[in-house]
Amino acid sequence: MSIDWRRYKPEPFWDELITAKGRARTGAGNLCRVLSQLSDQELLERRTASELAIRSMGITFTVYTGEGSGSIDREWPFDLIPRLIMKREWDAVSEGLKQRVKALNMFIDDVYHDQKILQDEVLPREYIEKSKEFRAECVGVSPPHGVWSHICGSDLVRDASGQMYVLEDNLRVPSGVSYMLENREVMKRVFPELFEEYFIHPVDDYPDQLAECLRSLSHLKSPRIAVLTPGIYNSAYFEHAYLANAMSAQLVQGSDLVVGRDNCVYMRTIEGLVKVDVIYRRIDDVFMDPEVFEADSMLGVPGLMRAWRAGKVALANAPGCGVADDKVIYTYVPDIIRYYLNEEPLLPNVPSYRCVEKEQRDYVLDNLDKLVVKPANESGGYGMLIGPKAGKKERDKFARQILANPRNYMAQPMLLLSTAPTLVDMHAEPRHLDLRPFILSGSSTFVTTGGLTRVALRKGSTVVNSSQGGGSKDTWVVDLE
Repeated sequence: MSIDWRRYKPEPFWDELITAKGRARTGAGNLCRVLSQLSDQELLERRTASELAIRSMGITFTVYTGEGSGSIDREWPFDLIPRLIMKREWDAVSEGLKQRVKALNMFIDDVYHDQKILQDEVLPREYIEKSKEFRAECVGVSPPHGVWSHICGSDLVRDASGQMYVLEDNLRVPSGVSYMLENREVMKRVFPELFEEYFIHPVDDYPDQLAECLRSLSHLKSPRIAVLTPGIYNSAYFEHAYLANAMSAQLVQGSDLVVGRDNCVYMRTIEGLVKVDVIYRRIDDVFMDPEVFEADSMLGVPGLMRAWRAGKVALANAPGCGVADDKVIYTYVPDIIRYYLNEEPLLPNVPSYRCVEKEQRDYVLDNLDKLVVKPANESGGYGMLIGPKAGKKERDKFARQILANPRNYMAQPMLLLSTAPTLVDMHAEPRHLDLRPFILSGSSTFVTTGGLTRVALRKGSTVVNSSQGGGSKDTWVVDLE
């Protein structure tokens, strides 16, 4: 038999399926039993079937090579062993995510209006004024329902004790939800019998929920929705096309849209101009309107900001919401929740240090070999220092960068991230992972049942991003009944 759970050793980490004593966690018994009964040949057949499904479904992601070729498409890396989360735990996590996103949207709205939180000195005014994501062009704009970040992807991790933490919030253009949906389709094809063993809460209602969220941003009963993509060379283009198709929305590039003299946005078609009411934009602020931001941008639409400010088109996510998508502002989210909601946070942050504050900066500089240092506005695992794995030369370089621009850095202890069994050469080995659920905010709030579990396929690695060697698993939120 291929998978012998007696030989599986997750310690010293918390494992999502197997306890430190080698027993299946609550709800995981049937899954572990089915997997252990498969022979090498049967496991190989299931893995081959998953690869064929991924190929036939065209599930790819783009990697930028930095070389003359620019970028290459790769098939989505997928692991056959799913991650299980019990529904009772997930309900509590879901409430914590709703609380968090509600407070963050109130914070963004306040920043662009009365700035009461700054007047009350909950966080320093200079943190906003010096934020590279603060958009003065958004001051005074009131988007529908007071919501700025309509689609948020908050990354969750578990430590060695099993405690769930929010690692960061992705409030601008979070990606990965299409892979969550496709992972489920692959698992249904490859392990149909497991779906008879469990009541697994569905995720395939996400496109409908997203469409409903976007429709709620317009006063029209049936608004025309478009997904604005940078184009086929973007790393998330598969997702843009997938979601547009799933919502029966138009997939457009900047050159497909024009803003008229009436400040309305129109789409060019062979039959003439057609008005667009809601745009789900998958391009960054600085590229979306060359009249306002990068003048040489070929990705955006001249006049789009003008149309949005005039209330003639709804944009999701709204420009300027990145002011809260800042790893230094992240450290204040518990205070933001208390300030706006008068509630204690239901989900804790990872303990963090702000390099802009001298006492905390001195601690970080003295302990770089024990900490993970992150720049305020990078994503995808880039620009980080993983202190315990870095050499002295790299740590010294980061120390100089921190001293030169302390506002741009924060640090966290190196968490012993949880693991889950991952198929390696026809047997299971523990690999580190995280989880990105998606929260939709419009006239109501919706949280995906689970999310995208990203796994570090390289042994010992904690970097889960697909662009840096990571893969993914299907995430099952299950009831025992």
